[in-house]
Amino acid sequence: MATYTVTIDWKRGEGEDFVDNRYSRAHVWHFDGNISVPASSSKHVVPLPLSVEAAVDPEEAFVASLSSCHMLWFLSIAAKAGFRIDAYEDMAEGIMARNAEGKLAMIEVTLQPEVRFSPETPIDKARHEALHHEAHEACFIANSVLTQIRLRPRLA
Repeated sequence: MATYTVTIDWKRGEGEDFVDNRYSRAHVWHFDGNISVPASSSKHVVPLPLSVEAAVDPEEAFVASLSSCHMLWFLSIAAKAGFRIDAYEDMAEGIMARNAEGKLAMIEVTLQPEVRFSPETPIDKARHEALHHEAHEACFIANSVLTQIRLRPRLA
């Protein structure tokens, strides 16, 4: 078992009434290793300027965590299978909509990893897709959510 901690830091801005619901959603995520990330609500949820467009929002972080988890497992599985990877890029996309219960939810995340294998370790499409399937099955984050996760792997 492992425990993960993140400190979330928000303070009401000077002159903000708060109870009128017109306050900044800007806050900071503090991770271990002394990494701090500016965060905010999504501009799609709370309009600018109450949200901060230049900050990471929870919805983006959710999609990124699924994509990152999948990539890390894929790289590990490919390495153990003897494949050398030169590059991996994923243009992941999340869709927020009402779920079957009528609640707003991240209903679908599509991972679109493009993988470039080294010429000395060629791979066919079927084996490439099998590696992605294995990575998806192993991903801790994917195993933790109800969101439908679609894989559209591409060979570079």
